[in-house]
Amino acid sequence: MEGANVSFPSTIVLLGFSDRPWLEMPLFGVVLVAYVLTLMGNSSIIFLSAIDPRLQTPMYFFLDNLSVLDLCVTCTIVPQLLANLWGPDKTIASWGCFTQAYLFHWTGCTECALLAVMAFDRYVAICRPLRYTLIMRPQVCVQLAAAAWCSGLANSMLQATLTLQLHRCGHHTLDHFFCEVPVLIKLACGDTTANDLSLALGAIPFALVAPLLVLFSYTFIARAVLRLPSAQGRYKVISTCSSHLVVVLMYFGPAIYMYLQPPANSTQAKFMSFFYCVITPLLNPLIYTLRNKDVQRAWKRILQPQGVVKS
Repeated sequence: MEGANVSFPSTIVLLGFSDRPWLEMPLFGVVLVAYVLTLMGNSSIIFLSAIDPRLQTPMYFFLDNLSVLDLCVTCTIVPQLLANLWGPDKTIASWGCFTQAYLFHWTGCTECALLAVMAFDRYVAICRPLRYTLIMRPQVCVQLAAAAWCSGLANSMLQATLTLQLHRCGHHTLDHFFCEVPVLIKLACGDTTANDLSLALGAIPFALVAPLLVLFSYTFIARAVLRLPSAQGRYKVISTCSSHLVVVLMYFGPAIYMYLQPPANSTQAKFMSFFYCVITPLLNPLIYTLRNKDVQRAWKRILQPQGVVKS
């Protein structure tokens, strides 16, 4: 009996949105379109940065990392979500559940750290422009990105491993659409106080410290903007930073709400998770490219020789 308590079931039932069956087919269409656009948008950013030397700068290097993270989240979560929305089978193999729990927590924490690094990059570019190339050297950019990825991996290994070791007493039904650590903790039949505390403490560097670093960076940026003599200069700086600020608010808001103050009911948790698993990876490339003249020029340079775009 003791061994049965600890063993993880071979399959997990993901209830997803089955309590609202009328919503499943419309959601399937929305998720499918978002999935295709997310793959296209994030892949195009990586592609453009790789082939256009003008986009091989620290800002686009970090944006490439953000796109890789969004692709990882999308490819980990969305195919299973589409399968669950399409048919009556709502199960996922245990190895798939392990993969989702580890990868999602890893990419989520890494994205928090990476957004803080991107804010630091904007601070140096605006407040220390003469020393920008010296401070943000290629090796420094690689080290900052590696620190973000490694810190996310370390927290993921800790939280997901502790969660998967909990006693489950035969429970194998998740009232969610993917295997997320806070929801997996609810499967346990024993005391989960230590796990809840570990999850909250582990979230502090990513859901509190990282946003504070972003806030400090933009406080100095705002002071620098107010000192600019021309309105055109102020508009250019605000335009450069606005995309990153929108992404920060869009990502940190639901994440802080989900991990530091868990939602009162499962429906709220599902739609919060749906937002930062499906909607945020879709909007990130759009936010960074729609008003970005560098990206627009890069597309023109690629398409122009083929006669698609005329000068």
